[in-house]
Amino acid sequence: MSLEQNKAFLRRVPLLSSLNDQQIEALAAGSTRRNFPKGRTIVSEGEPSQSLYILLSGRAKVQRSDSEGKEVILAVLGSGDFFGEMSLIDDAPRSASVITLESCDFMSIAKDSFKSMLMQSNEMCLAVMKGMVARLREADQKIETLALLDVYGRVARVLLDFSEHVDGERVVKHKLPRQEIAKMIGASREMVSRVMKGLEIDGFIVPMPEGRLLLREKISSYIS
Repeated sequence: MSLEQNKAFLRRVPLLSSLNDQQIEALAAGSTRRNFPKGRTIVSEGEPSQSLYILLSGRAKVQRSDSEGKEVILAVLGSGDFFGEMSLIDDAPRSASVITLESCDFMSIAKDSFKSMLMQSNEMCLAVMKGMVARLREADQKIETLALLDVYGRVARVLLDFSEHVDGERVVKHKLPRQEIAKMIGASREMVSRVMKGLEIDGFIVPMPEGRLLLREKISSYIS
């Protein structure tokens, strides 16, 4: 990947929108664009951090595992999202693993280049802080969901979080495997399957082609 191509990709990233041409060029010199297939581990929990990653296209999951191998999905990342900044800032090992859910394009920015840009750009510092605050808010909501909602409410929360407005209706456009939902809400795959079937029978969700789901407005009653 040429320097000019790296610069073109970096200019499209919201996190870096405040940087001038000279800063973008310096950052591009320390960046690498890479593609990973579905199911590839990009970073592993506990390993040292040497790069910031920006997701250019595709989706990836952030997850942690306990000593018995039980996995919990903390978040799902999409185009424009970034990860790895916490370890670069405090030099601690990576707190979670990131695994692709489909073919993904990433931009990897070297640690020294990232820290240099933070020192040069107050706007970029603010953008990084906003991203971290957004994740804290998401974590707070997840804790609240797990503490206060039953399994039906947790599943409904996930479906609503992953839905988009399409022609005036809420649609989950990407297929959500039952096992992935289970890892997000701390339930078994079998329980999630029963809940999803119940939601379908009661008319809260309507299956669509290619694994998509149409959500009826009344599904919000499970989280209110």
